[in-house]
Amino acid sequence: MWPRRQFLGAGAAACLMLASCGRDQSDRPRLRVSITGKGEGDTRLLFKAAGIGPEGFDLHYSEFQSGHLVIEALNGGSLDYGGMSEIPPIFAAASTIQSFRQIAVAHGDVNNQVVLVPKDSRARSIADLKGKRVGYVRATTTQYFLIRMLEEAGLGWDDIIPVAMGVTDGAAAFSQGALDAWAIYGFPIQRAIATEGARILRTAYGILSGNYLVAAHVDALADPDKAKLIGDYLGLVQKAYGWAATHRQQWANIIAQDIGVPRDYVLDQFKRQSASYELRPVTDAAIASQQQVADLFFKQGLLPKPVDVRPLWDARFNSIIPKKG
Repeated sequence: MWPRRQFLGAGAAACLMLASCGRDQSDRPRLRVSITGKGEGDTRLLFKAAGIGPEGFDLHYSEFQSGHLVIEALNGGSLDYGGMSEIPPIFAAASTIQSFRQIAVAHGDVNNQVVLVPKDSRARSIADLKGKRVGYVRATTTQYFLIRMLEEAGLGWDDIIPVAMGVTDGAAAFSQGALDAWAIYGFPIQRAIATEGARILRTAYGILSGNYLVAAHVDALADPDKAKLIGDYLGLVQKAYGWAATHRQQWANIIAQDIGVPRDYVLDQFKRQSASYELRPVTDAAIASQQQVADLFFKQGLLPKPVDVRPLWDARFNSIIPKKG
């Protein structure tokens, strides 16, 4: 698909259980799941709002700043299930370790991925960023759509001063005036607009596919019991997405409280959404979309070798991904 409550470096995840942290107090099976971001990106928050929860198993959540840290946690064996954009798995595919498979697509909004500028900025188009300091999050959608936007404006990566930083550091740098623009996603957009008068220079509409990937650890997929939990959890996620699409006012209130902005800013983002979130199965089109992204990163010299993304995909859950609603 997001400041985070806690930074988890190198993919190390702190166990955040539904009731408490520490050792298991029961023999119930558990599924270790990632959370990336607050507000709309927090599945826990959505489940609580929708009154949805697992039956017969526990969910143990870990928080991350970005998808590439989710991939590191999957590769490190500390997650069973994680979500990210199309980009982080591409970098993993170019390395020697890929301990995960992409099992579904969470298709959703791309207008909540933007280039922000300060309220007093004179920039009116991406072309105006030439020679400017532009923050982004490395190996995420922000790097991809920033490259594409620059290309469309007749500029290259060397025409700006790119500044790679995590979400928290990026928010601080933007707030302090250390960046002329910030390529970012999720709740920091509404917060920067509400609290600092930031302005959206351009959204990623027309560039990003809207495909946010669902991945699972290979060991979890190899365990029939754990694989069943993953299938059950996919069903819960789709049900929660359906609730969010039909309870927008209520969901906006909850998000606004969580990220600390007036509700109208969240409602405005909802009005601008390119799509409501829903789970979709693995398809040739989804694979081709990710391959297109991988090819661009290789062309830009950001990958050490060409990447074939098809081996990363596993379509075993296609038949059980429920319909929207």
